[in-house]
Amino acid sequence: MEITVLGPLTAQENGVSIVPTAAKPRQILSLLALQSDRVVPVTTLMEEIWGEKIPRSAATTLQTYILQLRRKIATALDGDPHRRAKDVLVTRHGGYLLQVQPGQVDAHEFGQLTASGRAAHEAGDHVAASELLGRSLKMWQGAALVDVRIGPVLELEVLRMEEDRLVALERRMDSELILGRHMELVPDLQVLVAKHPMHESFCAQLMTALHRSGSAWRALEVYQRLRGTLVGELGLEPSPRLQRLHQAILSADPALDLPTPASG
Repeated sequence: MEITVLGPLTAQENGVSIVPTAAKPRQILSLLALQSDRVVPVTTLMEEIWGEKIPRSAATTLQTYILQLRRKIATALDGDPHRRAKDVLVTRHGGYLLQVQPGQVDAHEFGQLTASGRAAHEAGDHVAASELLGRSLKMWQGAALVDVRIGPVLELEVLRMEEDRLVALERRMDSELILGRHMELVPDLQVLVAKHPMHESFCAQLMTALHRSGSAWRALEVYQRLRGTLVGELGLEPSPRLQRLHQAILSADPALDLPTPASG
């Protein structure tokens, strides 16, 4: 089975899609995929589908949704004498488990690649860190589960994945700056800052890349936009780290022209 959640939901067995069209079974499949090879309690599945307003018929309705998913899986397994739908979508005491092989859920692959990239970054191997994190980020095809209705459980999962994506982006940009690739980074960092105008690390990286590319005045403009947004939206000044970077650019501190140690 091949499952993607880093963008639209897809799930295929033997090249046949097992993704249902109805909203609630799609939610169940998404949650089972993200927790694959682990038991998802019935109570968690109910919370995802109905929130706090769980109907009396919830247990029976949930079993119907599970049956619909198993029928999809059975169709895809047609002709396989060694596996049944119940072997893939397994009933366990108090819940259900989706059994998949390693590497078959893109979110899990993303997590493994980013963990390896983080280790390389912390070890100072920025060539490896950039390559590993770049591979992990290319797995994203849009917002996570963009075509799935999100309940309270999946909402937390999506928030976690999106935060992991931002951290991976930040680390990759850091490694690229240390490798001296500042000019190539400017366009990507400009897009990131436009999407995340109060993300100080992206702003700091863009300021550094612009300064090293000979555009100190543009770096100062980035700082002023960030400061205006923070003061206007939150009543806060930029962090001391950003203020020090701003002063270093104003004073043309030669230390800015050198790669800086990894920040961890």
